[in-house]
Amino acid sequence: MGTRKPEDIRTIAIVAHGGAGKTSLIEAMLFDSGTISRMGRTDDKNTVSDFDPEEQKRSISINSSLCSFEYKGRAIHAIDTPGFADFVGEQRSSMRVTDSSIFVINGNSGVEVQTLKLWEFSSDFESAALFYVSRLDKENADFDNAVGDIQRSLSKNALPLYLPIGAEASFKGVVNVLTGKSYIYKGDGSKGFTEGETPPDMSDAVSAAREALIEKIVEADDDLMTRYLEGEELPPVDLESAMRRAISTRILFPIIPGASVPNIGVNQVMDAVADYLPSPLDMAPRKAIVGENEVEIAPDVDATFMSLCFKVMVDPYVGKLSFVRVFSGHLTSDHMIYNVNKGEEERISSFRVLRGKEGAESKEIITGDIVAIPKLDSTVVGDTLSVKGQTAVFSPIKFPKPVYSVAVSPKSRADEDKLGNAIRKILDEDRTLDFFKHAETNDSVLSGMGDMHLDIALSRIKDRYKVDLETSTPRVPYRETIKKTAEAQGKYKKQTGGRGQYGDVHFRLSPREKGTGVVFEDKVVGGVVPKNFIPAAEKGLREAAAKGVLAGYPAVDFNCAIFDGSYHDVDSSEMAFKIAASMAFKKAFVEAAPILMEPIMNVSVTVPEDYVGDVMGDFNSRRGRIMGIDPDGKMQVVKAQCPQAETFRYAIILRSMTSGRGSFTMEFSHYEEVPAEIAKKIIEAAERERHEEED
Repeated sequence: MGTRKPEDIRTIAIVAHGGAGKTSLIEAMLFDSGTISRMGRTDDKNTVSDFDPEEQKRSISINSSLCSFEYKGRAIHAIDTPGFADFVGEQRSSMRVTDSSIFVINGNSGVEVQTLKLWEFSSDFESAALFYVSRLDKENADFDNAVGDIQRSLSKNALPLYLPIGAEASFKGVVNVLTGKSYIYKGDGSKGFTEGETPPDMSDAVSAAREALIEKIVEADDDLMTRYLEGEELPPVDLESAMRRAISTRILFPIIPGASVPNIGVNQVMDAVADYLPSPLDMAPRKAIVGENEVEIAPDVDATFMSLCFKVMVDPYVGKLSFVRVFSGHLTSDHMIYNVNKGEEERISSFRVLRGKEGAESKEIITGDIVAIPKLDSTVVGDTLSVKGQTAVFSPIKFPKPVYSVAVSPKSRADEDKLGNAIRKILDEDRTLDFFKHAETNDSVLSGMGDMHLDIALSRIKDRYKVDLETSTPRVPYRETIKKTAEAQGKYKKQTGGRGQYGDVHFRLSPREKGTGVVFEDKVVGGVVPKNFIPAAEKGLREAAAKGVLAGYPAVDFNCAIFDGSYHDVDSSEMAFKIAASMAFKKAFVEAAPILMEPIMNVSVTVPEDYVGDVMGDFNSRRGRIMGIDPDGKMQVVKAQCPQAETFRYAIILRSMTSGRGSFTMEFSHYEEVPAEIAKKIIEAAERERHEEED
């Protein structure tokens, strides 16, 4: 990207609810900047940023895609982010490393669900933002309604910098409310516009918008505020300088109307990026940690090189690419790079300045740059990359916990052999995925942010790593226990012609408090069971308890006392006493009022107040209990406890029930007895499964 200075760099995340037109905007920006010779279309599957086969197949963005280009002497690193909630990790990590965001608002729909969450991220990271109201050429598009929605839902500090000329099919240009200049476009997707004056029928609207904008701009400059209040006519150069400060400090969020496919207003968005959005040097120092102390990393090109890896991608031709944002210093490709988190140095082969899947090599990166570095083996998302001797690390990127899970199993032995490597690589790329082997159910569980998220992950595992997986609903880790005391004898006697087998034990089972486990006690007196066979009896008990009695689930929370028995001088053995113990346990367990226990989850659901009743009613239908409702800003948090068996598809159901406005977290709370009718069905199902396996 040529010789550049940090003050000439802009880093922006293009964000929106799915389908608002982010990819079309970045395509038009690349075209208007001269980076590409023709605009692609998402419907034609030929856009620069949606290059992944899964994106092209589904016609949606599922990855954050870096598109770097030059415009008006600025080096612009723009990240096209996904819009659907399943890919919130890509959204959050991109907004963590950029200095500003362009919020694309559909002129038909206004502020949509995911935009609200993205606005929270923007506030968390204290980044600058501008709004681009898109698709104003479409039927029923309404700029004024969109502006009102932005101001009500997101910020009163959002004000139009431009007003649209015409509406719907007659939308043809925009007017700058500060300068009064108009820009008329052909609307056929071509470059260029005709500059003119404010249309006469818009003079009142432009004047009112100008007055409101200036009142907000002068809040960033006390001297300018005084001059304005004294009635002085403020020169454009002073207003533009103050507006840049107002935008950088989140006093002002400008709104620009446009339509990307016909290429109306996109030039004005790019002008705002180049002229008004902050450079890296305008940003506050980033926080880092040394031991237990917090330090500040200033955006200084002459300081120690410090960068953060925010994305990992596997390219079929280049291999692993680590995307990094440089927050201070500079580095050339003939130096080693140091992973502070891992304490490892790695050699750099090159820096790649990317435009979608295409890239150009750079010999040096400086403060503000966002590039991809090939083949950094040890680096994962969240790692701090610096130079040897550095001990400061940036705080990790916070990703939401997975909320939707499926059990996966390889279709063949070959798939099983390759599964571990495939899972490791897919988890390196996507930190919102999780994979674990459940110790109690023996399920291999893949978890993510929703059904689409997991569907895409499974598709990638199959296409890239040739691992074919079958999916099913994860099994619930039920447990078995008892409610009263019971005794039983287990005698194992076998004669085969030579030395026989003989073991005889008497067990007393009694219930214990939840969570206290299984306790084995030796209450034998008089040596009726020799001491050397007691450990074998305990082992037989524990092995049998692990497999359960009612439905094959682990038996827990009981006391087992061995209090009597007998042995044979020749035929008794450890194996015989193990078998006898298993027999005694099963008999006593059945007589001790056995019950099935199920895991109960603490669920915290955040929804707008209008949906609280629906959420509560849904929990009641799932055998859940409402524990309380707490306010959280404009939202309400419904706290409930619900059986895990009723929650496996809750992410999908909540999204449907609340039109995508609800979110939730869930964690294990405790075990409770399964209602008798449900327990009966579970036991019958386990019995059928056991018979099928035997057949």
